[in-house]
Amino acid sequence: MCATCGCGDATGPRVSVVAGGEHEQDDSHGHGHHHDHDHDHDHDHGHGHSDHTVILEQQVLAKNDGIAVHNREWMRGRGITALNIMSSPGAGKTTLLARTIRELGRQRPIAVIEGDQETRLDAERIREAGASVVQVNTGAGCHLDAEMIDRALRALDPADESLLLIENVGNLVCPALFDLGEEGKVVLISTPEGGDKPKKYPHIFSVADLVVINKIDLLPYVEFDVDACVAQAKILNPAVRVVVLSATTGEGMDEWYEWIGSRSAISPVAVDN
Repeated sequence: MCATCGCGDATGPRVSVVAGGEHEQDDSHGHGHHHDHDHDHDHDHGHGHSDHTVILEQQVLAKNDGIAVHNREWMRGRGITALNIMSSPGAGKTTLLARTIRELGRQRPIAVIEGDQETRLDAERIREAGASVVQVNTGAGCHLDAEMIDRALRALDPADESLLLIENVGNLVCPALFDLGEEGKVVLISTPEGGDKPKKYPHIFSVADLVVINKIDLLPYVEFDVDACVAQAKILNPAVRVVVLSATTGEGMDEWYEWIGSRSAISPVAVDN
């Protein structure tokens, strides 16, 4: 996991506030969180290496889960509803978020944490859509974690009773392992990717609260069996809900908004299109 994928990069993630077209804050070193790497273990690279790797992964996840509990308690205490949105690159996460901000942002404050390995391009799109946003650049890291969210929350300072949309790094593997303190996990796939994603990436679908099938406006031009994809997801996760929509045309967005309301203390009213 982190020992091999770059998540343990010593440079750490960079957290930047994007506002008014200027990058007002670049927090590359966190807010007093110390990343101690104690070396009181034996550096045995022989037959015990795989066992040591498993223990290290368990320790990383346990530390992450503890911070996630803190994040969740902090947000719940302020009535903030956080959603962790995960997908492969290019599935349409940012387009979905931008439309949600333009339409749902009339009813309640919306803030966004953007996760990418590099650039602030998506954060700029979110800012232009009308939401406050913090960009987290993970460098070689392939996912967001709870500590990054903790730092981002300090920089973003979302309003009480707001909707916090977390756009995770484009990846259908590692993000599934890390609790961020969210109230709901959303897996987004798009029709050009093909309908076999649940079979290829079962773990992320098994932990999802919602599966969104995006870009249905492209169905006439691609091979994608919606019913078969939904059936695959339901085999892995019988309780999962599936929403089929186009973030570009707006078709199916009302069902997405209704689901957001079901995860929130504040239910949105119908959106005028």
